[in-house]
Amino acid sequence: MDDKEFAGIVNSTKPIVLSAIKKHLDSHYFHSIDDIVQETYLRAYRSLLKNSFRGDSSMETWLYAIARNESLRMMKKINREEMKVRKKAQKMDEMALKKQAEERDDVNIKKIDLKRTISILPEKYRRVMELVSLGFSEKQIADELSLKKGTVKSRIFRGKFLLQRIIAGGVKNDN
Repeated sequence: MDDKEFAGIVNSTKPIVLSAIKKHLDSHYFHSIDDIVQETYLRAYRSLLKNSFRGDSSMETWLYAIARNESLRMMKKINREEMKVRKKAQKMDEMALKKQAEERDDVNIKKIDLKRTISILPEKYRRVMELVSLGFSEKQIADELSLKKGTVKSRIFRGKFLLQRIIAGGVKNDN
């Protein structure tokens, strides 16, 4: 079989092949019609070269069957690939959720550790640092504790310094 002879087969059977593909292929997979047509004719060409076409049916019927089978095969292949993608995306989502939970746990542990560390500060620094950790501004702390703003600033500065030393392991409570 030469190229011109096969080109004639393709030209005369293309409507039948496309009809088989469109009939057996879900519309979700129409993007792969060209691949299925190509695979259909590639399989047919190889079979014709091997003289595997017995002639029990017409060329059109034979190509229709190949196109149908290729359509079904392509849908299974795409479904497997989509399933892999969905599983991978689900696994990535699970990993992201796990990481977020771990980060949230780390933050909660740090908050607990910070509260515990603040609790060993001398009283005049402890109360100021507790309010700082709750998000109070210097003015709000001054109003809450009936202190001057400058006193609050210096206690925050000194409290942070003491916290750093405690965290580094260098200070014990010296009320």
